[in-house]
Amino acid sequence: MAQSIFITGGASGIGRATAQHFAKKGWFVGLADMNEAGMAETAALLPPSRSSTHRLDVRDRKGWDDALAAFVAKAGQLDVLLNNAGVARGGPFAEHSTADHDILIDVNFRGVVYGAAAAFPYLKANPGSCLLNTASAAGIYGPPGLATYAATKFAVRGLTEALDIEWAEHGINVRSLMPGFINTPLLDVMSAGSNRTAREDVVEAGQEFIPVETVAQAAWDAVNSATLHHPIGKTAKQLRFMARWAPGFLRKSLKKGI
Repeated sequence: MAQSIFITGGASGIGRATAQHFAKKGWFVGLADMNEAGMAETAALLPPSRSSTHRLDVRDRKGWDDALAAFVAKAGQLDVLLNNAGVARGGPFAEHSTADHDILIDVNFRGVVYGAAAAFPYLKANPGSCLLNTASAAGIYGPPGLATYAATKFAVRGLTEALDIEWAEHGINVRSLMPGFINTPLLDVMSAGSNRTAREDVVEAGQEFIPVETVAQAAWDAVNSATLHHPIGKTAKQLRFMARWAPGFLRKSLKKGI
């Protein structure tokens, strides 16, 4: 029986690239998203009869149970859950609406918690399995303009660390991806209090864009690694170094940049 991975946010970006990467390795791929047209496009890029699609709002706990049950019925087992679905909002914290805060918390963290809870019985039944959570470089040190987003990614980081210890007795590995800025549709959202997109803000700041294929390779490496967190790209690696060895300098530098 082929190994299998269930990917949320599978309609585009990191999810699509990771689906392609794992499919090339011979894995059966489950795609979950609210964007059915995008999932169909991703599925068309995968080998015939080697994938399944599942309409899923990650904020729906019962929806998780239904989607995973349908997936395992086709795949036979769950080897990896990639908790990848996410949303982004940028701009000053005080200019975000309550709805902005709610969707960030609900999708980026509540959805990850629901996914972990729903996947646990399947992962437990398959020792050597992996829960892989997409966090962010913003989960290494909280940057200005991304306060609530960063908070959700710190929460994902904490969940990852706790579950990696808690679930070790069940043979489940728990890992996180911590990429910098990825060239995906997430960056097309408008920054709060601005008429610019997050993508334009990144370009103006001179930050690097990481190809989704790089993140897909990192996902493969993480699943096959004993390392807990996986920073991806120059920005994430620099933040990790500075947060560990020179947090005061990092904080002052970020303040100067405002």
